[in-house]
Amino acid sequence: MSYGTSIPDIYRQVGVYCGQILKGAKPADLPVLQPTKFELVINLKTAKSLGVTVPQTLQVAADEVIE
Repeated sequence: MSYGTSIPDIYRQVGVYCGQILKGAKPADLPVLQPTKFELVINLKTAKSLGVTVPQTLQVAADEVIE
């Protein structure tokens, strides 16, 4: 199981920052952004090999389930 920031969302934020800098904003004046989107990924194959049972409700709540 993995819970962390969404990589595509982070890349989008980097693009926005670069756009602001290219338009003339000073990097020191830009605010520090925190991640806003998080993802839960469950690897069922690994869980089964470890003998861990993942509840169905958690599987439904996950953003991605690897079988």
